[in-house]
Amino acid sequence: MTAYVIVQVESVSDPERLKQYRQIGGPSLNASGAEVIAVNRAFETLEGPPPESVVMLRFPSVEAARAWYTSPLYQAALPHRLAGARCRALIVEGAA
Repeated sequence: MTAYVIVQVESVSDPERLKQYRQIGGPSLNASGAEVIAVNRAFETLEGPPPESVVMLRFPSVEAARAWYTSPLYQAALPHRLAGARCRALIVEGAA
């Protein structure tokens, strides 16, 4: 069953660290088979405080999404995102 990873960037504290994150983390997506659905596209906040940006990725399964997130390639990038921004990240199972 398809799964989605949704990341909401709530606030950026260090743009340079996010740049490093993208440089290191980008190749991890190519290796995972993920499809980028949306990156920093226009969005409308319906409830709650608006995030600075939103990223949506599609994976073939929850297991594939989790495997990408826990992969050594992505784990090398993750500390840069955590140091550069406050985010919320979710894996959401798709509808059958």
